[in-house]
Amino acid sequence: MFRFLLKTMLLISILFIGVIIGFQEANHGLKEMKGFDDGTFSSVISVQEAEDYGEYEATILGEKVTSHDLEEKKKALEELNTYNLFTDMAKTFTDFLQKMISSLFS
Repeated sequence: MFRFLLKTMLLISILFIGVIIGFQEANHGLKEMKGFDDGTFSSVISVQEAEDYGEYEATILGEKVTSHDLEEKKKALEELNTYNLFTDMAKTFTDFLQKMISSLFS
């Protein structure tokens, strides 16, 4: 099982890297086709070290990504309060199992 998961994760990471390289090559092809370097065609992924020591700035598809943005998105997703049937079923099932096991031991 461990070998299967290892192979699967390796394959997924190789395919992901291939997609990123494909984006970069398409960007390079657009620049060559245009004939000059246009500022609207930025690189797909760029990582630069910030002024603060140890922090990095990442740009993905022309948009800056920071950890602060990720925290805001996480909070927004938590505030949506969407109903998920499978989550509710899983919670009910685990509560049932916990009560059953606790009653068996007591």
